[in-house]
Amino acid sequence: MTATDPALTGLAQRWCALSLLHGRIESHIERALESGHGLSVREYSLLDVLSRQHDGPGGHLQMKQVADAVVLSQSATTRLVTRLEDRGLLTRYLCTTDRRGIYTDVTEAGRKLLEEARPTNDRALREALDEAAENPELASLVQVLEGETTPV
Repeated sequence: MTATDPALTGLAQRWCALSLLHGRIESHIERALESGHGLSVREYSLLDVLSRQHDGPGGHLQMKQVADAVVLSQSATTRLVTRLEDRGLLTRYLCTTDRRGIYTDVTEAGRKLLEEARPTNDRALREALDEAAENPELASLVQVLEGETTPV
C-alpha cells in the first residue's frame, strides 16, 4: 500500500470523521456534566465503571482494569481516583485475599451524584448525536451508532 492508495485514503478519512465525532460528543457531554454536576467526562466514566462492580467472582476491578475501562494510564487513573476520594465520592480498601491489592468503591454520595448526572449525560449524548447527524461528513457514523446501518 502507498500513501495515495484510495483504500488507505478512504480509511484515513473515515478515521478523521470518527475522531471528529468523538471529540464533538465528548466536548458536548463535558460541558453539560461540568455545568450541571461539577463532573468531568472522565470522572463520570470512572464513577460509572466502578458503580458496576459486584461481590461475585471477578466483580471488583483492579486499577489496571479500571484504567483500561476509562481509557487512561494507570497513573492518571490513580490521580483521578484520589481526586474523587478527596471529594468523598470514592473509597479505597485492601483486598481481603491479597493485601497488595487495593480496590475502589463508589460511596453513597458518589452513587447519588452519578444517578443525578446520568440523565444529563444521556441527554447531552443524544443532543450531540442529533447535531452530528446534520453534518454530511458525520451522518453515516451516527447511523452506525444508532444501529440504523452496518459499519463499512
